[in-house]
Amino acid sequence: MIKILVDSGSDVQSGQAAALGIEMLPFTVRFGQEEFSDGVTLSHEQFFEKLIENAELPQTSQINEFAFAEKFARLTADGSQVVAITISSKLSGTYSSAVRAAKNFPGRVFVVDSLNACLGERILLDYCIRLVGEGRLSAEQIAAELVARREKIKLLAVLDTLKYLRKGGRISAVAAVAGEMLSIKPVITVSGGEVKLAGKAVGSKKSNNLLNQLVQKCGGIDFSMPYVLGYSGLSDAFLKKYIADSEHLWKGKTDNIPYYLIGSTIGTHVGPNAIAVAFFAN
Repeated sequence: MIKILVDSGSDVQSGQAAALGIEMLPFTVRFGQEEFSDGVTLSHEQFFEKLIENAELPQTSQINEFAFAEKFARLTADGSQVVAITISSKLSGTYSSAVRAAKNFPGRVFVVDSLNACLGERILLDYCIRLVGEGRLSAEQIAAELVARREKIKLLAVLDTLKYLRKGGRISAVAAVAGEMLSIKPVITVSGGEVKLAGKAVGSKKSNNLLNQLVQKCGGIDFSMPYVLGYSGLSDAFLKKYIADSEHLWKGKTDNIPYYLIGSTIGTHVGPNAIAVAFFAN
């Protein structure tokens, strides 16, 4: 039997993991002296409520080697193999923790660096679930297929505010204030495993248009592979507007547009009212 393990950087919450038939290891999120398990004792909705209320950004701790070793031991106890997918090694030491732990389970645990996060990591997980369900590949072959396909994953997000990038030290206070005054909406992406600026537009309508242009510039969406949209904050209104405005991307190609609430890993930096799309490029 092949089992799947993912970290909460994929934005999968504990209830969703159970429904998918997979295991999830959470990051630790701290708001001041309060400590929570991402997606377990702190839901994504609760996270954004706290993010909006608090002046300081929360701190996120990587998952340590011991937590992975304990989980691997339990999952392989019945002779099963494990494919473990982690957040990008460029964003966290979690991948290294998983690799060190996996050395004690040779031939039984295979760790995959998603080189992504958030929805990008989520669709690699969705592909893994599909491959395991098909039952034609070994755990080692599935891990190799995920590594081969991960370069095709595109994650693009439009931010509503620059405030949280400034708080996290990603941009200067001067640039943030100037950007807010001009209603600049940056579009970020994950490239080479790192978060980078993909472009910027003035106003929400232009930023949605830019997002669509960037989707097409990537080669368009491969609808034979997993794809997903997401939003941050306490309302999905901005995302629903984007779906309506970008109908040409989906019409005649799919009747199903899955979307989720983004969690703490990326949500800390983008703040509320961001919208995102993740897909495998053609």
